[in-house]
Amino acid sequence: MDREKLSDLEFDVIRAAQPAPIDPSATAAGSTVVSLLSSLDRKVLDQVMIEHRFAAGEIVVREGQHGDIAYLIWSGRVAVVQGDFYNPASVNYRGPGEVVGEMSLIDNKPRSASIVALDDVRLLGIHRNDFFELLQIDPNFSTNMMEILSNRLRAAEELSRVNTAIGRELSAEVEVLQSENEALRRLEQRRQELSELVVHDLRNPLGNLFSALNMLELVLPTDVLEANRELLEIARLSHMRMQDLVDSLLDIAQIDAGRPLGERQATHIPDLMNEVMQLNAFALEKREMTLKLNFPPDLPPVWADPDQIRRVLTNLTDNAIKYSPKGGPLVVTAVPDNGMVEVSVLDAGPGVAPEEREHIFARFAQVEAGGIRPRGFGLGLSYCKLAVEAHNGRIWVEPGPGGVGSRFVFTLPQAA
Repeated sequence: MDREKLSDLEFDVIRAAQPAPIDPSATAAGSTVVSLLSSLDRKVLDQVMIEHRFAAGEIVVREGQHGDIAYLIWSGRVAVVQGDFYNPASVNYRGPGEVVGEMSLIDNKPRSASIVALDDVRLLGIHRNDFFELLQIDPNFSTNMMEILSNRLRAAEELSRVNTAIGRELSAEVEVLQSENEALRRLEQRRQELSELVVHDLRNPLGNLFSALNMLELVLPTDVLEANRELLEIARLSHMRMQDLVDSLLDIAQIDAGRPLGERQATHIPDLMNEVMQLNAFALEKREMTLKLNFPPDLPPVWADPDQIRRVLTNLTDNAIKYSPKGGPLVVTAVPDNGMVEVSVLDAGPGVAPEEREHIFARFAQVEAGGIRPRGFGLGLSYCKLAVEAHNGRIWVEPGPGGVGSRFVFTLPQAA
């Protein structure tokens, strides 16, 4: 008769769950059960106990099977396994001199656990009927054996009681965690609703501001207009930045909600950067900075929503201007790379510490760099990360050449 055997993976799982191994050559000499058996007549033992040998990994009995036989471990070790072998609920080991499957001697119900040979084991089996006959032969043997089984059952009952108490405690903790999770979910929902409400309420005054600026340029005398051109330019740029911030907040809310963003199309990075340079012309001039563009003439377009990627480029360029020293160079580079386009913004600032390079993209994260205190709400880089990843790209920051400055890099898929 072929015996069932665990797969290599199942056997590895069971062995990994065991404590420090016992010497398989150890025998049951001196144990209580063996002492009791040795007090009986050898002929009687030969009649009621049958020797079984199992190789390592073989299944002695399987959980759920009916059985009327218990085993005394003479040498080697076995594992008592509850649940699936790949993911057992519990694993206990039994060594020489111990009895396994003893419940089948008392009742004839399905096995509550599987027994697996961990080593090449030698077992002495006794059937239920033979066990009761053995108890009737010697009253002392009967009393002592019942005491041993009673102690095992009492220990099992105590373990069950402890496990039940632990289970109740864990259930209570799970209920608390579920309650806290639900409260956090409601809080996050309210936060999103508040963000959308604030954003929508900002749109009207921003629209009025844009109309007022355009009206001023139309009605002001030429000399007054020229004298205040710088102020009007500051107001215009501030309006555009505020509009970008409002749009970014709306996009973040849409991404969080799993809704699709704007329509994607073949988008040229150089065209977007020309718009970004126009937006930042005033800031670049004031800080006496130059912005160099490194784009190959055959740079392929990317498959993207142009408005969102323009805002990504605007945020990265604005950060580069803000953190770079006055007069420092800025370089924006784009190159094709294995079906993607890699875009980088290089500044001459103090750089980002290694431990902050992941944290810097978190929402509301504000990292002080080179003694420069951050301003704003830490949404710019968070938006960049969400927008780029929504386009199936990725974004990261690394040190500039020679360890000077920072190089913010993101990738986008090329348009087909």
